[in-house]
Amino acid sequence: MAGNNGGPWGGGGNNGSGGGDDDNRPSGGRRPDNEGPNIPEIDDLVNKGKEQLRVLMGGGGDGSRRSGGGSGGPNGPQLTRGTVALGIFGAVALWLFASFYTVRPEERSVELLLGDFLEIGESGLNFAPWPFVTREVIAVTTERNIDIGTSRSGMDAGLMLTGDENIVDIDFQVVWNIDDPEKYLFNLANPPQTIEAVAESAMREIISQSDLAPILNRDRGAIADRLADLIQSTLDSYDSGVTIIRVNFDKADPPEPVIASFRAVQDAEQERDRVQNVADAYANQVVAEARGQAAQILEQAEGYRAQVVNEAEGEASRFSAVLAEYEKAPEVTRKRLYLETMESVLGGVDIILLDEGEGGGQGVVPYLPLNDLRRNTTGGSN
Repeated sequence: MAGNNGGPWGGGGNNGSGGGDDDNRPSGGRRPDNEGPNIPEIDDLVNKGKEQLRVLMGGGGDGSRRSGGGSGGPNGPQLTRGTVALGIFGAVALWLFASFYTVRPEERSVELLLGDFLEIGESGLNFAPWPFVTREVIAVTTERNIDIGTSRSGMDAGLMLTGDENIVDIDFQVVWNIDDPEKYLFNLANPPQTIEAVAESAMREIISQSDLAPILNRDRGAIADRLADLIQSTLDSYDSGVTIIRVNFDKADPPEPVIASFRAVQDAEQERDRVQNVADAYANQVVAEARGQAAQILEQAEGYRAQVVNEAEGEASRFSAVLAEYEKAPEVTRKRLYLETMESVLGGVDIILLDEGEGGGQGVVPYLPLNDLRRNTTGGSN
């Protein structure tokens, strides 16, 4: 029986022999397939790939070599001038790519020569020959924020002691940017951490010199301005190259566990202030009235003093005038003084003159109320 066991390629062997033999293949490396197209061998595909790789690497292909002779010694990659030029060009391109860099308008670069400061690169295209010169590109106009406080950082950094021995919970934000990139890189090991520590220390210093009530009410703006100046002066002493733009004073409240008690204390203080104001108003009213009365009494005393002085001066002047007249005519003046004195003494006295009757007896009854009779007579005549 004729055998069709020519292998997986579907080809039959010789009629006079048993199994198929690879030595009877055609020189093209293919098996004849009477039922379909010829399929390339795996060795042919591998050899073609090696040949294409050898051409790309600059080597020449061996056209006379057998396509199926994979065990023969093929020619290896050859180093040609084109390959060397291509390698040099690629190395130069990579070096230029590593040496040229671009700085944006909001950035500045710090160039380092073997780790030491060389110069500041401006915005635009810059050249730093790598690897001897390296660079650090820093955004200098970008505003950076550092949040400090209990609610912001989750720590107790915002709890501070005031000058009147109260505790206040403060949240604030420091906004800053870079002014001098060289100082920023070389003088501070960890700039954000340094700025945070300086800001917290400065705020504690200010709060320790202030009372609680002004901090909670009216002095927030003044504290923020003073804090920005203090932080800036401290960082300038470090040559940090950092500029403090502003400080946002966001919150100042009593600690959460005592806020209810604090509000009760505030209500009591407000009631105390109200009662104090009422008392001050009453005191002002009473003091004003007392001062008015005192002024009135002083005016009356001053008037009485002036009156007495004037009367005394008048009496002295009158006495001096009488004395001068007395010296001119003593007898006449003496008589006149006597009459005027008796007139002033007896002018307001009720006088009844009784003549004694003949024989030395009294002319009236001893108990007759002559004064009353005289008053009645005088009253009736009116």
